[in-house]
Amino acid sequence: MIKIVNFEGVNSIVRKANFTIIGIAFLAISTFILSGCPSTTDTVNKTPDGIDPNEAAATVNGKAIKLEEVERLIKQQGQGQEVRLSPLELAQARLQVLQGLIQDEVLFQKAEKEGTVPSNEEVLTEYNKLKTSSGKSADQFLKDLQAANETEESLREKVKKQLAVKKLEERITGKIEPPRDSEIDAFYNGNKEAFVKKKGVKLAAIVVDPADNGEGDTTKTEADAVRVGNEIIAQLRQGGDFTQIAREKSEDQSRLQGGDLGYVSEEQMRQTFPPEVAATLMNPEFKVGQILPTPMQGKFYIFKLQERSDKDENLTLESPGVRQQVTDSLITARKQLLVQSYAAIAMNEAKIVNNLAQKVVDNPNELSGARPANVAVPNANSNTNANSAAITPAANTNSNANTNSAAKTPANKPAANTSRTNANR
Repeated sequence: MIKIVNFEGVNSIVRKANFTIIGIAFLAISTFILSGCPSTTDTVNKTPDGIDPNEAAATVNGKAIKLEEVERLIKQQGQGQEVRLSPLELAQARLQVLQGLIQDEVLFQKAEKEGTVPSNEEVLTEYNKLKTSSGKSADQFLKDLQAANETEESLREKVKKQLAVKKLEERITGKIEPPRDSEIDAFYNGNKEAFVKKKGVKLAAIVVDPADNGEGDTTKTEADAVRVGNEIIAQLRQGGDFTQIAREKSEDQSRLQGGDLGYVSEEQMRQTFPPEVAATLMNPEFKVGQILPTPMQGKFYIFKLQERSDKDENLTLESPGVRQQVTDSLITARKQLLVQSYAAIAMNEAKIVNNLAQKVVDNPNELSGARPANVAVPNANSNTNANSAAITPAANTNSNANTNSAAKTPANKPAANTSRTNANR
């Protein structure tokens, strides 16, 4: 899917860092399944430095988090690149992954006390959504689970924990009130530079993908894609409703919004689209409402021009949607701060024993910084920055929230391509 966002400014200003209490455990496995898994012959039962997978990496109020789970997440996030890490880097990665798992467990235990654990029916519904959104056949889904050293049961358990903590978050933040008009005015006046609608276009798209994306996918070859694409174009030219057709036939997540891709500046278009596509969409002779079929990124796109701005425009609080955007962003920022604070208190109250950290303290000079030479690395999924994920899993949790929320906020910058929020929300 093309990452096209509406605007960017408000949320990036309000949210200097995006924290979430939904943990690494669920996001890693869901990202792994949705993105595809690397081929690897190692399992969590074999580590080059002799780690016992059944050993407790940490305990939270007496509940053990096994090293096996830490190793599983290292492999899932590393996508095969973790074998390049030195013992020192690998120890750092393990500690960061473990810290996320500890917070997950602390908050799940809080959710149990607060009575926000979902029913079996809710878990099953969410689990089925996860399987459907993966775009894979049932057999391929199970194969990827096995490759990730997971089972349907273990994944459902992660789904349960994710939902429990999400419900806890919603209960915690339910007391947040809307900002006062004076706060909205003050925020706008202090950040006017963020409220600029750049020269560009608002687009919708129907995407036909020749790749076989699993059950329900009717276009599995280039010939299929051409046939279906031509059928859709004919349907549109006969007066078919673009939004409805997008929902029914587009092979892209934007179908959930009726094909809406949001607003993209001319500068972003020229960085993302073929030059002739960007030029056509910005050409005044290409009228709003027209469609533009084009092959792009190995897929077949049918763009619809919904709006075009021929110059930069300074937005005010009276511009359509701006006041609500500021309101939503300020509420989101307050909720995030409240969730952060709640998580910090919960962590302080919990009895946590971090055995991995203690080992480092007890043996500070035993970890080598030398990376292994001539290591054969499995092909990693092209959508994942595997090396940075393995080294800094915690740091890779923040930016994707901007992708979802930026579509409702002013200014124009490309969205970051990460995975965390998609998994969490």
